[in-house]
Amino acid sequence: MNRVVAGLSALAALAAAGCMTTAPTAPAVKLYALDCGSFDMQNTQMFSPNGEFNGKPGKLSDPCFLIRHPKGDLVWDAGIPFAMATPAGRTSPIMMYRSKTIAEQLEQLGLAPADIEYFSVSHSHYDHIGAANVFAGSTWIVDAAERDLMFRESTRKTTNFGYYAQLETAKTQLIEGGADYDVFGDGSVTLIAAHGHTQGHRVLLVKLPDAGAVVIAGDMWHLADSQRLRTVPANNFSKEETLASMDKVEALVRDNKARLVRQHVPEDIAALPAFPAGLE
Repeated sequence: MNRVVAGLSALAALAAAGCMTTAPTAPAVKLYALDCGSFDMQNTQMFSPNGEFNGKPGKLSDPCFLIRHPKGDLVWDAGIPFAMATPAGRTSPIMMYRSKTIAEQLEQLGLAPADIEYFSVSHSHYDHIGAANVFAGSTWIVDAAERDLMFRESTRKTTNFGYYAQLETAKTQLIEGGADYDVFGDGSVTLIAAHGHTQGHRVLLVKLPDAGAVVIAGDMWHLADSQRLRTVPANNFSKEETLASMDKVEALVRDNKARLVRQHVPEDIAALPAFPAGLE
């Protein structure tokens, strides 16, 4: 709300001074990629039950995203929990790194977590909800099936639950029945159902004024070769739904002439402007 009031006050002052000769241009939608961790894996076999990746090492990125819009800010995903990052000096088959908080990165843009109006996650696996509690004061936008998964009795008993437990009492916008959800009502930022990896997994479609459409694909594909080979990890909730969602997301990319950002593929993240620069 403060940004709107300030903007209107500035426009009124310009108008009073006779400085405005044309209608003002609305602030542009902008997309930022934040560093929310990374993985170094000795063996990526978990990403296919068919053996394609057996014995193959791999590096995975784990970003979060900030979308700035004239009507508010949305943070998408919350990264690896700091408690799960591999301690310095220790080696493990799966090394997990995280050194930057979301708050520290937002501060570079003059923002704090309390300024973020909306928060959402692609899904509730640990590497996407590590700092979710920071946004308990935001409006949480979530697929109804994913919220049910997150707060079922068996899930409450896991370590994971503590990383996002405060969202239970957050102001919540439930998305029912696999519908799309237009965050700002203008088609610029839309949460799209892509179930299968989890019960309520979603991808994000962002339409930028200069760069065009971008699809941020969550865990639709963990590796670049996962897309080409159409591999479905054995621990996905549903292989059939995952394959249908792959088709759906690829059609979404094609129909919108969109840039595809596979969140765990380092090349896709490296191709985006390095924070604090953004894509607009």
